[in-house]
Amino acid sequence: MDSESFKKQFLPLHPRLYRIAYALTENAQDAEDILQDAYCKLWNKRKELVQIVNKEAFCVTLVKNLCYDLIRSPRYKRNEDITENIALAATFSPESETIGKDELRQVRLWIEQLPENQRQVIRLKGIDDCSLEEIEEITGLSAVNVRVLLSRARKIIREKYEKLMMYEREKVR
Repeated sequence: MDSESFKKQFLPLHPRLYRIAYALTENAQDAEDILQDAYCKLWNKRKELVQIVNKEAFCVTLVKNLCYDLIRSPRYKRNEDITENIALAATFSPESETIGKDELRQVRLWIEQLPENQRQVIRLKGIDDCSLEEIEEITGLSAVNVRVLLSRARKIIREKYEKLMMYEREKVR
């Protein structure tokens, strides 16, 4: 495979592969590093890639495996600051903005306390705005499993939020 056909076949996959890498690593720099590594591996194996029928599926699997390898490595540190991905609603007063930020901080804390699979699914859906099909592909879970995990995660967050709001209302009285 020459460089032109390689570019035509694999470079259009870049945005999708980046979203997958970013969703799994939760870090832009790690996602870029993984994609660079993936493209190097693909280039080095370019003669064997001719035999692969579904090149997109092959690339997605390669990127997912590289992400999992990174996550399992001892040097990996999860990016705790995901605020850049969460857009706050426009507010009209500093007080309401502070309250909104506090609530957002609390929700982020609750998300971090979820089991890993629920945390991953809720981030992919709620923060990275992935479709259910994309979440299935990224996680390797079935559609039913994704929906169940998403429902359970949302229920846990909602219950904790309602409990916090009840506490806040009682505190005001």
